[in-house]
Amino acid sequence: MGVAVIVLAAGYGATAGWLLPRAVYRFSVEPGEPWRERCPQGHRLRGWLGPARCRVPAEAVVQGSGGRPPGSAAPHAYGRRSVPLAALAGALCAVLGAAVGARPEAVAYVGLAPVVVLLALVDRAVHRLPDVLTLPLAAAVAAGLGAAALLPGAGGDWRLALSGGGALGAAYLLLHLINPAGMGFGDVKLALPLGVALGWYGWGVWAAGAFLGLLYGALHGLGLLLRGSGTRDQGFAFGPFMAAGALTGVLLGGFGA
Repeated sequence: MGVAVIVLAAGYGATAGWLLPRAVYRFSVEPGEPWRERCPQGHRLRGWLGPARCRVPAEAVVQGSGGRPPGSAAPHAYGRRSVPLAALAGALCAVLGAAVGARPEAVAYVGLAPVVVLLALVDRAVHRLPDVLTLPLAAAVAAGLGAAALLPGAGGDWRLALSGGGALGAAYLLLHLINPAGMGFGDVKLALPLGVALGWYGWGVWAAGAFLGLLYGALHGLGLLLRGSGTRDQGFAFGPFMAAGALTGVLLGGFGA
């Protein structure tokens, strides 16, 4: 059963990762700007999921353009490649499947992991965590773990999960109020679903994941300073490190449950 869960989780993650590049490109805009509707060459994008690759509309191709006749299309890439993201999401889901196993909460953790990958990539690109992703993710994690708690074999506690989400959100809100330039409000909203995911396995896992997220971010900032590529006041995307810390905590909780 364990091998089957890992294989299914890896297959799901690879498929989801293959479809992420277009969403990453469309969401990677500065605050206040509309989501991207066209590729860099000006062609309208169809849908939100899929490889970051489009075809020139037939009416836009003229005779002699690249040796192509009218009515043909020239495919071109404009964003992240699908294969690396498929490998990343597939590996992430496989590791989660191995840690959580056949327990019912695996559906929530594995199912929503690609959304966390999407958020981390968007944050890294434009230092932004869109509300349209973070808030529904928080609701989905809470609902998914709530459903898992009703099934036999669940390895965690739903009330602790909700308390963990509130506690981590409050902690990041305090950090935001102390230093708004260093901790964005998007990080506060991302802390809600990550706190729910960590709280499911108890306060020990919650504390480990919360601490490791801060530690990973601090080590990255220190590395920038030591390399001379950053300053004390320079900001960087913190969401990926929050996600990495939460992943580490969930893995510890899953293997120990």
